[in-house]
Amino acid sequence: MSTIRINLLPHRQLRRAQQQRLFALLALVVAGLGLAAVVIGQVQLINAKNAQDRRNTFLKAEIAKLDKQIAEIKQLRDKTQDLLARKNVVESLQGNRTEAVHLFDELARRLPDGLYLKSIKQTDDSLALSGYAQSSARVSTYMRALDETALFQDPALIEVKAAEVGKLRVNEFSMKVKITHLLPRAAVKRGKP
Repeated sequence: MSTIRINLLPHRQLRRAQQQRLFALLALVVAGLGLAAVVIGQVQLINAKNAQDRRNTFLKAEIAKLDKQIAEIKQLRDKTQDLLARKNVVESLQGNRTEAVHLFDELARRLPDGLYLKSIKQTDDSLALSGYAQSSARVSTYMRALDETALFQDPALIEVKAAEVGKLRVNEFSMKVKITHLLPRAAVKRGKP
């Protein structure tokens, strides 16, 4: 009997060729899927970056609005402080307006005969008085009288000199005296002396 010889070589080559095509196809599909995954990932990253850029732009715009509002609030606070300072000045002026009347009243009441004031100048809590007196003893009397009041303290004589007013010989004097605030603020606000 004769042996039948079958040549399996073309079958193996066909199978190998088919496996190579299948491998190439699978490699192509895997490469395509990989490329698609890379493209999809890149698109998502670009979209995420764009979304974050939009958020950052929005936040910058909102921060700019808030900075503007903070600046307006600061201006309002400054205006409020300015108005409060003005209000305090007005209140202190309202409180001090009767003090001037009391000051001039005390100066006039304590003035002895033969003594005349020619100028009164106030600097903070100090008065500079100048005038004429018939004698230096009257100036001393006036200083003691001012020192006895609750409104004035520490009278100090600066100078006394002889002068002539018209045809009269007089003593020209200048002195300083400190002012104490006689009335409490509450009483001044209520208008009580």
